Amino acid sequence: MVGVGVVVASGVVVVTAAANMATWALSSGHRSDVAGAPIVPVVIVPGAKVAADGTPMAYLQGRLDVAIELVAAGKAGEILLSGDAGGASGDEIASMTRYLLERGIDPAIVKADGEGLSTRETCERARSMFGVERAIIVSQYQHLPRAVALCRAAGIEADGVVAYCDCRRSTEVRNNVREWLAAPKAVAEMVLR
Repeated sequence: MVGVGVVVASGVVVVTAAANMATWALSSGHRSDVAGAPIVPVVIVPGAKVAADGTPMAYLQGRLDVAIELVAAGKAGEILLSGDAGGASGDEIASMTRYLLERGIDPAIVKADGEGLSTRETCERARSMFGVERAIIVSQYQHLPRAVALCRAAGIEADGVVAYCDCRRSTEVRNNVREWLAAPKAVAEMVLR
């Protein structure tokens, strides 16, 4: 019985490692910082948890700050916010919109998708509902390879820009593990498209 468990666990580790290598390979050459980012029509900001008071938590704030930098640098003309407008984590769209407007972003350049409930849906809906063909997607380094790979699989010529995170170490560890485990599903979704 122990031998079977070891074989299964080893298989899971191999599949997970291979999927992570695949997302990194698929996004290779398409990840940068703000300075190295190409000029595109739109920057996509995936949602993340908001605080009880409705303000963006560290991960989301970092993504929004980078989106603001990209617009200010002339790298993108619009911002597409994608997230859960009514979920357990709070209204991500309202939180993100308020944050951007309070920092001087013109509301005319902000678009919102309150049904981007996963990274895959964010990318697919950006393409099908908003007609996005070329974009930058902004996220933290551990999520960025998967986000870029999924957007490219959805038919968007996507590049990724690394977002900041003034996070606790425990948050970073938790999100690294989450991303590590999410890669096999992402690769399966790309293959089965």
